[in-house]
Amino acid sequence: MNEKRIFGAVLTVLGIGGLIYAAVLFVNTSGGNKDVRALAIYGILGIIFFIAGISLIRTTSDESK
Repeated sequence: MNEKRIFGAVLTVLGIGGLIYAAVLFVNTSGGNKDVRALAIYGILGIIFFIAGISLIRTTSDESK
């Protein structure tokens, strides 16, 4: 199996986890400055990891013999 596809899958799963954690923080936030900062950090990192993982999986060619 291709290492790039495995790494892309790991990045995608980490991105989904970050987005889910940001959603949980959003639901449980009280509006404090610390809550909004954590929400932004996890949300942005989740989006970056998710997009990077999906694009890595898409662009890696499958060279099976």
